[in-house]
Amino acid sequence: MRENEAIKEEIIKVLDKHPEGLTFAGIARELNVHRHTLTKYIYELKGSGIIFVRDLGTLKLCYLKKRFLSEAKRKNLRKR
Repeated sequence: MRENEAIKEEIIKVLDKHPEGLTFAGIARELNVHRHTLTKYIYELKGSGIIFVRDLGTLKLCYLKKRFLSEAKRKNLRKR
């Protein structure tokens, strides 16, 4: 698996654990990557429709979109 895809999967896992949302800096801390590096992947996931980014002044909170969560859970159930 390419490193880019691995980082994106890790971002999804972190956001799945935090339904209340996390800032870019919070996700970067959880994954131990630089915030600027993380920003690239966040916007790729946003463009793919997987996450939602909410602007709160200078903060940006990231959330997994509910549609993505339900699709992912449905796929996992089929694999079993």
